[in-house]
Amino acid sequence: MNKYTLIGQLLVLAAAPGFAHAYEAGDFIVRAGAITVEPNEDSSGVKSSLGNLGGKATVDSDTRLGLNFAYMMTDHLGIELLAATFSHDVGVHGLSGNLAGLNGDLGDIKQLPPTLSLIYYPLDKNYALQPYAGIGINYTAFYDTDTSSSAEAKGYSNLDLDNSWGMAAQIGVDYMLDDHWMVNGQLRYIDIDTNAHVDLVGAGDLKLNVDIDPWVYMIGLGYKF
Repeated sequence: MNKYTLIGQLLVLAAAPGFAHAYEAGDFIVRAGAITVEPNEDSSGVKSSLGNLGGKATVDSDTRLGLNFAYMMTDHLGIELLAATFSHDVGVHGLSGNLAGLNGDLGDIKQLPPTLSLIYYPLDKNYALQPYAGIGINYTAFYDTDTSSSAEAKGYSNLDLDNSWGMAAQIGVDYMLDDHWMVNGQLRYIDIDTNAHVDLVGAGDLKLNVDIDPWVYMIGLGYKF
């Protein structure tokens, strides 16, 4: 799955006829589905007591079960919380010369990125198709970091990432199958900036500033209470 596939599926939903009532003030919505985090990472060079060593950090993508919960404050405005956990492999690449042997996997980390958003639904509740847009704030907690055995063999240890605050934006669409069940697709961009730390024998604490800034996309089902 990627963001282009998601957009195509949303367009298919947009062409379908509507026949069920959508949202009213006081409705509570639960959605669940496959959610993918695709990092759009950019990082500084590796900084150490010896100076800037060059290179950059890499973070891979991950797909898990995602949940979000929404409460409609009015017929058109709601608040929504995204809940999911992800696991990523973290590495360093681009080191050259005598440092080339230090390139490769550093380990894996887990992240919990709860995101609280204000959501706007522009259409009347009589439309089964309900596109929406939202903006909010994200807090990403990194935990359960584990330096890989291959990295430890190179002298690395104590991989760690700082927690992050950032803004988030999203677009999405619900298609009401009846007065309670819906199909949902959503696409988010989240600002996640962190500092990664790892110890290296002979160089001390290595530090990289990493802008992960992922695209987050989800396809799933929802239920309106």
